[in-house]
Amino acid sequence: MSAVAALPLAAATPAKPMRGIFIIMATPFTETGMVDYEDLRREVAFLSGCGVHGMVWPQMASEYTTLTPEERRRGMKVLAKAAAGKSPALVLGVQGANVQSALEYLKLAEELGPDALIAIPPTSASSVDDYRRYYATLAESANRPLFIQTTGGAKAIIPPVEMLTALAREFPHLGYVKEEAAPVTERMLALAAGRPAVKSVFSGNAGKGMLYEWRLGMDGTMPGAPFSDAYVRIWDAWRTGGREQAREIFSRLLLMINLDSVIPGTRQYIMKRRGVFKTTFSRRQNITLSAKAVEEIEFCFDGLRPYLKV
Repeated sequence: MSAVAALPLAAATPAKPMRGIFIIMATPFTETGMVDYEDLRREVAFLSGCGVHGMVWPQMASEYTTLTPEERRRGMKVLAKAAAGKSPALVLGVQGANVQSALEYLKLAEELGPDALIAIPPTSASSVDDYRRYYATLAESANRPLFIQTTGGAKAIIPPVEMLTALAREFPHLGYVKEEAAPVTERMLALAAGRPAVKSVFSGNAGKGMLYEWRLGMDGTMPGAPFSDAYVRIWDAWRTGGREQAREIFSRLLLMINLDSVIPGTRQYIMKRRGVFKTTFSRRQNITLSAKAVEEIEFCFDGLRPYLKV
């Protein structure tokens, strides 16, 4: 076996468990639309205080497509320093439009030494084979777990479960999957059937199906940041047999998750409301909340407040 091929085997077992609540970090902006790196550091402290198991940046919920390469590189460096010595695993996003750009981010990430990596599929791909070559090439250059996200790449291309499990067998670094492609539950079950080569199966979509997924033996979820401590409360209750408490907290959390689609800007409002970010600025949408919208957000948030940690 070549030295390159042997690398994944040497690092197949991560130092921190790839299980639990892994938060997709939001990207904070100033009122003028610049990335606020001070608030990005504050977000690490917030998430650590919430007791999350992992922090992931930058991904779709991080508005990563609006970030320049320099902003991504600087943010990765800021997070690596801020996360040092803290309990949550740090997962850095290394996706690129093609394998060449992804390898550049991966090289920097490896130098920074996070606990794991994650890559959205390439948007320039034209076939499933392009996806396979992309992830295989990244795996050959990685020295730590690399999550494969199944959505967000080229339109109309969904990586087959059979390809994902084959990659996991060939490259142990690729035994970690964030599954968001429909039908999600069926695909997650098919991935889980590929254990032990497939090591961790996570969901996205704000964790809307997480209680059912955990009942089926899945490993965790990757939701957004505003209600991180509530997600941890639910995880802890479920893991310790408090299924009714988990259901109660989840019911209240779902009100907030639903509200974000009914009142766009809810997530940004809550990040400012909780003292994590200074602004509600988003590069993806113009956020203007009416007094009635704020009243509704506060009403639903009050129901979740007893289950927050920070």
